[in-house]
Amino acid sequence: MKTISSILFVLVVLALSVVAALSGHASGQHMQVKQLVKASMSQHEDVRKHNFCPHCGMDREKYSHSRILITYSDGFSVGVCSIHCAAIELKASKTKVVRSIEVADFQTGKLIPAEKAVWVIGGLGKGVMTIVPKWAFSSLKAARTFIQKNGGTLGTYQEAISRAEKD
Repeated sequence: MKTISSILFVLVVLALSVVAALSGHASGQHMQVKQLVKASMSQHEDVRKHNFCPHCGMDREKYSHSRILITYSDGFSVGVCSIHCAAIELKASKTKVVRSIEVADFQTGKLIPAEKAVWVIGGLGKGVMTIVPKWAFSSLKAARTFIQKNGGTLGTYQEAISRAEKD
């Protein structure tokens, strides 16, 4: 049933794309349609629900290695592209009770609890929406291997979010 729904969604989006192209609204709308189709085909359920970061507009599929999903006690969830945008979201919603914060494992893209992740702060390479990169890993071994190749230091979620609040 889920496959049929996905196929129907893609067909509707493609039909809308054709209508937009024929009516002369092709360029901007066509790009949005392509992005929606791409997000709907994502392997990550949270990306299908939250295609773009509400704070910066970045494509969460493209940045699936740094994405974060915040779920509040009322069941409402927000998907952001990075820990930087997570810090913005948490500050803007400080009166809400957070049920969970999940972050993508840098290597697999699988969501894991942010507090249980092993964080690497700093190192070579460009971070997402930040000067100092902050990456989450599901294991200490993976984080240490990353540090050997790219530098950085081990950290906790609290250290990473604190640093993100200052960026």
